[in-house]
Amino acid sequence: MKNLLTIALLFFLFAACESQKKEVVKDIPIAENIAVAPEKKVPFVWDGANIYFLLTDRFNNGNPENDINFERTDSTGVLRGFMGGDLQGITQKIEEGYFSDLGINAIWFTPVVEQIHGATNEGTGNTYGYHGYWTKDWTTLDPNFGTKENLRELVETAHGKGIRILMDVVLNHTGPVTPKDPVWPKEWVITDPTCQFTTYENTTNCTLVDNLPDILTASNSAVELPDALLAKWKKEGRLSAELDELQLFFDRTGYPRAPRFYIIKWLTDYIHELGIDGFRVDTVKHVNENAWAELYKEASYAFETWKKKHPNTILDDNPFYMVGEVYNYGISGGREFDFGDKKVNYFDNGFHSLINFELKNDADNDYETIFTKYSKLLHTSLKDKSVVNYLTSHDDGQPFDQERKQPMRTANVLLLTPGASQVYYGDETARSLVIDSTQGDATLRSYMNWEELDSLPGKKDILAHWQKVGQFRNNHPAIGAGKHKRLGKTPYVFSRAYTDGDYKDKVVVGLDLPKGKKSLWVKGFFGDGTKLFDTYSQTEVVVANGKVLLDNDFDIALLELMP
Repeated sequence: MKNLLTIALLFFLFAACESQKKEVVKDIPIAENIAVAPEKKVPFVWDGANIYFLLTDRFNNGNPENDINFERTDSTGVLRGFMGGDLQGITQKIEEGYFSDLGINAIWFTPVVEQIHGATNEGTGNTYGYHGYWTKDWTTLDPNFGTKENLRELVETAHGKGIRILMDVVLNHTGPVTPKDPVWPKEWVITDPTCQFTTYENTTNCTLVDNLPDILTASNSAVELPDALLAKWKKEGRLSAELDELQLFFDRTGYPRAPRFYIIKWLTDYIHELGIDGFRVDTVKHVNENAWAELYKEASYAFETWKKKHPNTILDDNPFYMVGEVYNYGISGGREFDFGDKKVNYFDNGFHSLINFELKNDADNDYETIFTKYSKLLHTSLKDKSVVNYLTSHDDGQPFDQERKQPMRTANVLLLTPGASQVYYGDETARSLVIDSTQGDATLRSYMNWEELDSLPGKKDILAHWQKVGQFRNNHPAIGAGKHKRLGKTPYVFSRAYTDGDYKDKVVVGLDLPKGKKSLWVKGFFGDGTKLFDTYSQTEVVVANGKVLLDNDFDIALLELMP
C-alpha cells in the first residue's frame, strides 16, 4: 500500500511539472532545445530539386585499379588529365550518407560513355577527355569511369536513398580527332565552319570549336555505321547484339537511320536498362530543337517501359526529366532563347527546365529582390516549367564569389532562391576555383578537397551550414517550388507556400538576423498558438502576438510546422 501511495505521489508531481512546462511555453514562446526535427512524408518535386553536380573524374576515387586505360599516359597541362575519380567513388559517398546529409535529392555527373583514347593539344598542354564530353562510343562506358555494373550499382544505391540520377548526355558532337581517334564519316559529321554565334544557322550548323566534329543532327538521310565502330564492336565481341538491337529500334519507331536517331537509341538504352531518372543535355542551342523533342519522346518511352518492368523499385509517378544547357539562357528570357534572327522555345521541345545563367549576376542583390523576381517569373511566364539555378560550374569562367569569400551567403542565395538548385561539387566545402598555372576551365575543375575538411579551420562550419539549409530545402518543396512573400523587413523574414492536390507545405525563413534575442514576424501566415520548429537551432517555438521569439547567436532561422 505504501508503494502504491509513493507511485501515485510521483505521478501527481510529474503531471504537475508537465502542466507547468506547458504554461511556460504558452506565455513565453522561447522553448528549450529538442534533439530532432519532426519527420513527415515529403513528395519529390523536380521544380524544387536540390541537384549535386560533379565531374566524375574529380570527385572520389573508388577504384584506383581503373585509373589508367588506353595508354593515356602522356603528360598533360595542369588539371587536364585523368585523376582517378569514378562511379564507385560516387557510390561510396552515397552509401556514407554524404549527399543525404547535404539534403541532395538528385545527382548529376559528367558523361561516362567511352571517351577518345588520344589527347589534344590546343596550346594548353595535352588534354584527355577526363570531363566526359568527347565521345568515342556512346554504347559503352569508359573504363576510367567504371563499368555498366558500377553504374547500375550507383543508380540502385541512390534510389535506395531516395536520390534521383541525372545522366549528362551529348548529341551535338563527337570527340576531337587525334592520331588514335579518326574522324567519323562525312555522312555523320561536319568539321567546318566553326560557329560564330550571331545567327541560328551559324550556331547550329557548325562546329562548336575547332577540331570538334559536329553531328549532322538536322539530316534525315539514312547512313551506315562507321567502319571503325563496327570493327571495334566486333573486336569486343558484341557486333551482332548491337546490330540486332538497332534493327529492333528502327523497326519499332520507323525513324530513318539518320545520325541523330542512332545516338538517341544509344542514349536511351541507359534508361531502358538502369532506370535513369533524367538527362542533363549538353550544348542544347547547337542542335536543331526538334531533335530534343525526339530525344525526350524516346527517353519517356524508355522510362515508362522500365517502370512497368520494375514496379517494386519505382520511386514515384514523376515523368522522365530533361534539363538543358542553353548557354547564356537567363530566366528573364522566359520561354524563348533569342539567337538574334530567330527565337526558340526549348520548353516546347522536350525540356521541363533550362539551366539559368542569370543567378550569378543577381546574387549580389539583396535577398528580397532576388527571391521576388524568381518567384514572380516562375509563376507567370514560366508557369508549369522551371529553371535550374547555379552560382558556380565547370565551364563558367565568371562564377559568383570565385575566391570563396562568401560561402555562407552562397548557400543562402543558391538554396533559398525559387527554382531548382545546382550545387557544384565543392561549393559546400569552399573548394578553390583559383588554381595556379591552370588555363581556361581547368581552374574550376580541381579534385574535390576532402582533405581540407579535417585540416583547414572553418571548413566544417561551412559544410554544416550547407547541410542545414540543404536538408531544409529537401524537406520542403515550398522552398524551390512554392510562392514567395515577404513577412518582415527588419529583421528580414519571408514565407513560402506550396500546394499540390492534398499536399500542402508552408515554411518561414529569417535571414541576416541579429545575435541573441530576436523577434520574427509571421502574422498572416501562421496564427497565434501555432507550434513551429526552427531546424537551424533545433528549437521549438510557439507563435504569440503574430511573432516568434528566438534566443541564439545564429543569423538564420528555418521554421517549419510541428506535426
